[in-house]
Amino acid sequence: MTDRNRPLRLGMHTYTLHFFGLGESWGFGKDYYFEQTMSLYELMDKAVEWELDGLQITKVDLLTTAEKDPFGTENLKKVAQAAGEHGLFLEFNSSFQAGSDSRVNCTAEEALRIGHDLDAELVKFSLDIIRPRELYGSCMHPDVMRQMADRYVAFKKAVPLIEEFGMQIAIENHTDTFADEILWIVDKLNHPLIGTCVDTMNPLQVIENPYYAMERMLPKAYCCHFSDDIIVVDPLGVHDIGAAHGQGSMDCPKMVSQIREKSPMDKIIFENEIAFRSMEEPIEEARARELQACEESVRYLRDVLKLGVRNR
Repeated sequence: MTDRNRPLRLGMHTYTLHFFGLGESWGFGKDYYFEQTMSLYELMDKAVEWELDGLQITKVDLLTTAEKDPFGTENLKKVAQAAGEHGLFLEFNSSFQAGSDSRVNCTAEEALRIGHDLDAELVKFSLDIIRPRELYGSCMHPDVMRQMADRYVAFKKAVPLIEEFGMQIAIENHTDTFADEILWIVDKLNHPLIGTCVDTMNPLQVIENPYYAMERMLPKAYCCHFSDDIIVVDPLGVHDIGAAHGQGSMDCPKMVSQIREKSPMDKIIFENEIAFRSMEEPIEEARARELQACEESVRYLRDVLKLGVRNR
């Protein structure tokens, strides 16, 4: 099923530059939006400069491409054409009920139609599950499974459209789900176009071993959010703080080996999660650090881990 030496294309989730108003805003509470200071088209130019192979985008990024009807077919086809002219693949990232930025929310059908008009390779979904306060041992908790059943119904209803478009979808272990919960819904849907999206850092948010989550989810993975945060223990508690790849607490070469050995994927989507140093840090300084971390990640992933096809 797998080839340990196969090339892996390198894409970037636009959340990596969220301080620039891309991806989705996060940091100051519900629906606080960072100013959009870079358009999706400008990011495409950057992606070519960085020798990336593709981008995973959200509805927020599409807001930078048209003042009127940014999600209409005509505009989406224009975005798809621009990506093709840049030699970039696209993926579409969607949420049902995002905790921070409601602009990324879609129904399953809406997300699929946007992805189809973008000529996207897949649509990635977060499930946005509200968990009980007690995370420890809460995998498959009854309150969670009631919500998972609702998501199952939503995906099942969308299967005819998935088949019509012939589009892969990937369901992510976001910050609110265990690996086995994601596998439950994927197994119940039991469809060759429906798989998992493995996030390498999100397991920590539900007190799960990232290595275990990857081992469980990779065989059915169509997508990977590849992060490398720093785990810090200080008087304020335990934190995972966003960092450039190769500078965090994760074993990035080992994770890439897992992906090659355990999954059928031919690409990796990296993301950084750079946060404010303090609530008083000027946004201009945060943007500069975020851009620097992004560029350092690209160099490490391309030059050290040898990811990406464009630069070969």
